Amino acid sequence: MITGSECINKTDEQIVVLTLKNQDYYLCLMKRYEAKLLNYILKISNINREDAEDILQEVFVKAYQNLNDFDLNFKFSNWIYSIAHNATISVFRKKKVRPQTVSWEDKDLDNILKSTLDVEDASLQKLAYKHILKKINQLPLKYKDVLILKFVEGKDYQEISDILHKPMGTIATLINRAKKSLKQGLEKEDIKL
Repeated sequence: MITGSECINKTDEQIVVLTLKNQDYYLCLMKRYEAKLLNYILKISNINREDAEDILQEVFVKAYQNLNDFDLNFKFSNWIYSIAHNATISVFRKKKVRPQTVSWEDKDLDNILKSTLDVEDASLQKLAYKHILKKINQLPLKYKDVLILKFVEGKDYQEISDILHKPMGTIATLINRAKKSLKQGLEKEDIKL
């Protein structure tokens, strides 16, 4: 049995190599990404935690089954986020339903708000949160995805490009359009920040 201390100083890619030799190392990757991926799935999907955990389990199974196909020249984090994204979208296609509630943390909203609007007054930020939540949930999924990956998950343009399988220019355009759409939506509700 592999202990967590055996994985602490290793990169994801090193752990992948070890996992290909000894499947017990896969637990290190699961522990490393469990909370991050669950949060990501919850944010892009607006589903309940139990359903998100089911998707997460599917993600880890798919990733393990396809680990031999992972290219060590790329970042494992981008690869597994891509699997999580595709698995989540697949659930929506099957159900053809998109629930409307989501749980956001203040720091997530701060990142999006600061990147979209010029707001320095903390009281104005708090006032805007409920409107931002509403507007983010109304955005098309392609815009919501890039906002979450960029400002919540902290991914750079190249990583987002790898995850969504879109050119970096497209990612930059989507982020700019998402921010513009969010800002316009807030201004339509007479929130001038």
